[in-house]
Amino acid sequence: MATASLPYHEPGIVTILIHTSFLLLLNLGNFVLDHTLYCGLLGQIFLGIAWGTPGAKWLTVETEEVVVQLGYLGLLLIVYEGGLSTSLKAVRANLLLSSCVAVTGISLPIGLSFALLKLCGATPLQSFAAGAALCSTSLGTTFTVLGSTGLIQARLGVVLTSAAMMDDVVGLVMVQVISNLGSSGASISAATIVRPLLVSVAFAVCAPIACVFIAKPVTLWLNGTRTKSPLGLLNRFLMDARIAWIIHTLILLGCVTASTYAGTSNLFAAYIAGAGISWWDSEVPHPRFNAASTAISATIQGQDQIAESSISNGTETPEYRNQDPEESDSSGLCIFEKYYSQPLHRILRPFFFASIGFSIPITEMFDGTIVWKGLVYTALMIIGKMTCGAWLLRISVTPAISAKFAAAMKLLKPKITHLWTQVHEKSTSSHNTAHTRRTQPPNSSPSDQERSTRTTTQDSSDRTSVKPRSIYPASILGCAMTARGEIGFLISSVAESNQIFSTAQTTAGKNSEIFLVVTWAIMLCTILGPLVVGLIVRRVEQLQQGVQRQGRSVRGDVLGVWGVS
Repeated sequence: MATASLPYHEPGIVTILIHTSFLLLLNLGNFVLDHTLYCGLLGQIFLGIAWGTPGAKWLTVETEEVVVQLGYLGLLLIVYEGGLSTSLKAVRANLLLSSCVAVTGISLPIGLSFALLKLCGATPLQSFAAGAALCSTSLGTTFTVLGSTGLIQARLGVVLTSAAMMDDVVGLVMVQVISNLGSSGASISAATIVRPLLVSVAFAVCAPIACVFIAKPVTLWLNGTRTKSPLGLLNRFLMDARIAWIIHTLILLGCVTASTYAGTSNLFAAYIAGAGISWWDSEVPHPRFNAASTAISATIQGQDQIAESSISNGTETPEYRNQDPEESDSSGLCIFEKYYSQPLHRILRPFFFASIGFSIPITEMFDGTIVWKGLVYTALMIIGKMTCGAWLLRISVTPAISAKFAAAMKLLKPKITHLWTQVHEKSTSSHNTAHTRRTQPPNSSPSDQERSTRTTTQDSSDRTSVKPRSIYPASILGCAMTARGEIGFLISSVAESNQIFSTAQTTAGKNSEIFLVVTWAIMLCTILGPLVVGLIVRRVEQLQQGVQRQGRSVRGDVLGVWGVS
């Protein structure tokens, strides 16, 4: 019988202790592992296994469902933060490389998954479904690892996040494909694949168009209105950080809602929302007002005298410039840090990684046959993603091959090389100029500024021209792409629930053998990927400190161009 309200009952001491220990250990384990191996998320996954249904069952099913739902909110915010940290100029500059990495990370795992035909006696459809689960890259894990290692804004981080986003868009299209199959005997129609793919492409195209042709003109119109009346209600309203928080939240919710109803990934939409706000912060000019001094002067002198005083002092009010996210308190990153960072890092993100632990059927996975098949399949899936790092390797060729390649290159039009050089120099110059403006002392002379600009440009050019002398960048990229995480578990669970992995030998009430083998691969890849990345980054930091002691360029010796922001 339905009731009008939920009766309030005080939780028992056992429930209080279980929930308290769960929350405390999630954060304590994350702190310890982040400061030692840069992979605190692993402790949260293991804690989810121990406290949840796969382990001690201390958390009730209802509690686990709440943790999963709150954890997914954390995943949306993790991806949104990654979009806010994205430099669209860097993404455009590395789009071709990111696409090559993404295609490699998608095609190889799907192709290698057909080894299940012999390994487990799977059908082609079952092998395709397993490959669909293993072709994705965990966005939550990727952004978390990059954030803890400090590489999220480096060129390596840009390539990695772009490739991981492409992999996940394809993976989430696969979710729609697998869920539409219905059963193992269902056929794949064109509409099953094309519709979610076209919706994703349309969303990626429409979002930039809306930014350029709607958001930018509206912003410029508002800028003109604010300039005419700097003490008006509109300007004071828009300068309030709480208003910026409301606007950013509405943009995020609007994108997530629209993408869900349209049939594409809401994680992709969260990333687009963050990247759009990042573009608005950095590419659209914004007026700058000194709100406190303007208000005080207005009370004493009036607006006309303020204008005269500004002119006599040689300044303009307001000053138009592109907004630096590090200086403005209303930028996307500052608003995120102020309103979302603490609940995300302390509660929502730990819940998300713990919810991954809930999904691992650990008690059914240690049958001897399933273990060795799972290890073999895991090795194949690691190879499939580690190959992505080959795109970052500096490959040496023999003199004969090099001479033939040089002769062939002479036949190409030299304008292509010239155009590429111009684009690269323009991008580097604009980045260095912006960095010099932020770091230049206010009382420095023009000659000092010119010398500083030349020094910064020369240093950056030296760093960007140095190729890495190791395979560390390729190893970091390949290992970071290895983690499958949430999307892999989602696709495999959908396939299992739709009986795609089921065979005639599958026992009722138990998971199928193929599902358990796939789960082994997803679990081990999600654990080993971040762990190895953390170990490699620790080694890179040790090398950098050693190079610093010798007084030589740090990143040029270890990561080369891939470590440059």
